[in-house]
Parts: sequence; structure tokens; C-alpha cells
Amino acid sequence: MATGPRYRVPFRRRGEGKTNYRLRRALVLSKQLRLAVRGTLNHMIAQIIKAKVIGDEVVVSAHSSELTKTYGWQGGCGNVSAAYLTGLLCGYRAVAHGVKKAVLDIGLQSPSRGARVFAALKGVLDAGVTLPHGENVLPDEKRIHGQHIVDYANLLSSNPEEYQKRFSKYLSRGLRPEKFSDHFSLIREKIVSSFKEEKL
Repeated sequence: MATGPRYRVPFRRRGEGKTNYRLRRALVLSKQLRLAVRGTLNHMIAQIIKAKVIGDEVVVSAHSSELTKTYGWQGGCGNVSAAYLTGLLCGYRAVAHGVKKAVLDIGLQSPSRGARVFAALKGVLDAGVTLPHGENVLPDEKRIHGQHIVDYANLLSSNPEEYQKRFSKYLSRGLRPEKFSDHFSLIREKIVSSFKEEKL
């Protein structure tokens, strides 16, 4: 460990790899709402956050587990499709609370094109919230709809043992992977219609 009169111990959350204080300071000084997207191994979380002196205030939030509990989602809660739906849910809630624009906050995650955080961003954009972004970072529409899962399932259909092994979780939930895209479209429509009904 470095020592000496000029050595300064980093802040605890920086040392733990949780907060980049230089970027956080810039976000706070901008006085804009921020869309914080975080992912775990099995879930996605999207929140619209307002920075305050006494602490951050969460304006709206969405967790991918809500997709299963409220909308009947049978796919995994940590994949690109679930990230998009979580972002869509958060976006509609934000619009309902009068949020029109925000900036994206992905924390310490390295940005890579088509990542889950950008799938969530795409969902928030589709809900009607404006965020500055580059179109090239957003995932392909087919990937968001899970077409790659459908194609892989069709490829493995001739090998029942491998098919069962690869898609055991989907099958245990009652979802045939060949129908993944249709199921995604159904859940997306449920989310959209639920907010349309609230306006009526």
C-alpha cells in the first residue's frame, strides 16, 4: 500500500468499485434527472433519480422481477429482452410523473454496444422520455425481441437432449423457446396497454 504525506486514501465506495466520484459530481452539477440502470446476474433495475444535498431521491423505479409478478413474464429477468421491458416500464412511470428528459447513468459498467443497459435505455426512449444517446449503441431490434433465442431453439430441436438441457428453465416455466418473440410482444403490449388504461 502506498504511504507518504501526499498519499490520500480513496473514498470507500471508490475503493469498493461502486462509485466514480468524478462522473457523479458532473451528473449532480448538471441538475438533470438521471436514469440509473444497474444489472445483477439475474435481474435489471432502472430508476429515475434526482440528486439532492441531503441524498438522492428516486422519482420512479422498475425492477425486472415485476415483469414476472405483474405481467406474467416467463423468460429470464436478466437478459436483453427483460432489460428492455424493465426500461419500458420505468419510462412509462416516468412519463406519468411528468418526467420528459434525463441523462443516462450506467455507473462503473464499461459501455459496450448492444449491452443490457442500452436495451433498458431503448425501453425508456420508446416510452417517451428524451435521453441523449448514439443510435449505434442500442441493441438490434431482433435481439431485443429474442429472435436469437428462437433461432437457437429451432437449431437444437433435432437434438432433444441438448434442447432440454439448454432451455430447461424456460420449459419449467411453461415457455417454449420457439415462442419467445411472441411472448415478448405479448408482455410488451400488456405493459403499454396498462398505462393507456390508466390515462382513460
